[in-house]
Amino acid sequence: MSTTARPPVDVLITRFDPDLPLPAYEHPGDAGADLRTTVDAELAPGERAVLPTGVGIALPDGYAAFVHPRSGLAARCGVALVNAPGTVDAGYRGEIKVILVNLDPREGVSFRRGDRIAQLVIQQVEKASFHEVAELPGSARAEGGFGSTGGHDRVTMPAPAQ
Repeated sequence: MSTTARPPVDVLITRFDPDLPLPAYEHPGDAGADLRTTVDAELAPGERAVLPTGVGIALPDGYAAFVHPRSGLAARCGVALVNAPGTVDAGYRGEIKVILVNLDPREGVSFRRGDRIAQLVIQQVEKASFHEVAELPGSARAEGGFGSTGGHDRVTMPAPAQ
């Protein structure tokens, strides 16, 4: 079976920090282009910070960019994104910033200017037209959510707040 690669989406980009490289794909076939921090930062255990990336983008209408965590940072350092994935809407023209949190309970983590801190994934998105109804149509799953398909029988969901 042959696959035909789609042409890349043209994304306009501006540098707020001209000394850092533009986002780039590390390997052929990568979904995310690496974002770098423009500043040094130290995150103590449990601490979070908003780190600038030095770039802003203009996406075509019908697209959005999603800021995803880097798996290596998560595995080696316990670093995650607070709002993963972060959404960059097509109309946003400001600097892309990344909200990192150090989830390691014992060790701090250091970032240096130019370190790769996240990945930017560009995706086509659909617009929805919302239609209010008195009742939703039925489905096999119905209202089952949060663990309703099983997988970990020792986890119980807290009761809703009254």
